Amino acid sequence: MSTTSPTAAERAYEQLRSEILDGALAPGAPLLEVEQSERLGVSRTPVREALRRLGAEGLVEPSGKRGLVVTQIDHHDLRSLFELRACLESQAAQLAAVRGEPAVFASFGDEFTRWHGLFRGPAVSEEQVSDYFTLIRRFDSAIGAATDNSFLSDAIENLRTHVARVRRMAGHSRARLEASASEHSLIARAIARGDAALALHATHVHLHNSVEHFRQSWRPAERDAPEGPRPTTATESPR
Repeated sequence: MSTTSPTAAERAYEQLRSEILDGALAPGAPLLEVEQSERLGVSRTPVREALRRLGAEGLVEPSGKRGLVVTQIDHHDLRSLFELRACLESQAAQLAAVRGEPAVFASFGDEFTRWHGLFRGPAVSEEQVSDYFTLIRRFDSAIGAATDNSFLSDAIENLRTHVARVRRMAGHSRARLEASASEHSLIARAIARGDAALALHATHVHLHNSVEHFRQSWRPAERDAPEGPRPTTATESPR
């Protein structure tokens, strides 16, 4: 059975989006149609369509004479993101505790517990960190499916696009990874037991600790950053 090849606009969109989320295109970077079309090897029309989609996601924004630029993220945005996360993800965890399959989340609890032990060990590779975040994405998807609420799931998924940028810019520490695994394990086990109140509380604790880590990780970069677009901390963020 034949499959449909992605259009030029879809290819341009996926590449630009990936570069924004990975930090290759830093906050404030200009995105001129002519330059991007030459770089990506497509005409200006697909690039224009790609930029329109990225604008709808909030990943690019107009900036006066510079045209479109990669959207900046500051502490106010960080606060707003996590205020919304607290509302949406806490509700999702509660619904998953009521509607989810206990065995699925008990298995996630075991996986996160194993990772907690690994992060306490002598060394963790970048590949392992990448695998850990793959597990988190699987867990998030399982919660979304368990809510049986596509509107809530779609809203959370859109929000996580911006959270991924924040995580990339802030980097990670072994201590934070170890705590994250423990926090996720508690959320998963609360859902598995059908304890909506604990799932809510554990999610709030996890989000609070996450936002505090991001705030603290950003401070040195902001003090030392020169004027102009804020550089990403690509070397500090395991992939």
